[in-house]
Amino acid sequence: MNRKGFTLIELLVVIAILAVLAVAVTLILNPAELVRQGRDSTRLSDIGTVHRAIGLYFADQQEIVFSTGTICTASSTVCPTSAAACTLVNASTTVDSTGWVNINFTEMSTGAPLSRLPIDPVNNATNFYVFSSDTNEMYEIDANMESTRYENTGGDDVESTDGGDNDDWYEVGNKSALDL
Repeated sequence: MNRKGFTLIELLVVIAILAVLAVAVTLILNPAELVRQGRDSTRLSDIGTVHRAIGLYFADQQEIVFSTGTICTASSTVCPTSAAACTLVNASTTVDSTGWVNINFTEMSTGAPLSRLPIDPVNNATNFYVFSSDTNEMYEIDANMESTRYENTGGDDVESTDGGDNDDWYEVGNKSALDL
């Protein structure tokens, strides 16, 4: 009698090899870090979009008046520096100056370049967007990165190389050293 098939030992060896490979791939790829990098990419895109929209607003408006202040999206008392106090808007996305950016984009002659303001993908006490302005048409938009790739300790460190005054926050604006 000629039997063809696998023995129990052969099946266990194959399952063990597959398990070791699965663990190795999971450790190498680190899916949690990949998710954090994806959220940081969204942050970079969101901040860039708002920055470009403000540039369009500047080009469209004859007179620009900012009120002095810092506006945060998260329900938190944390700001980029401990000396700054955030005015919380509970993640309002409106573009009529009542959102987390205190600019009325609906005043533009071409219409608002954004239908709504973006919100941080996590939007909690650690990761949120900040808009700060002074009365001299200077503004800064900040975001806190969470992945080791983009934060101050990582490889493509955007937080300490952005030209801003805070190495722990990603800062853009026409005065990214607004000293929040």
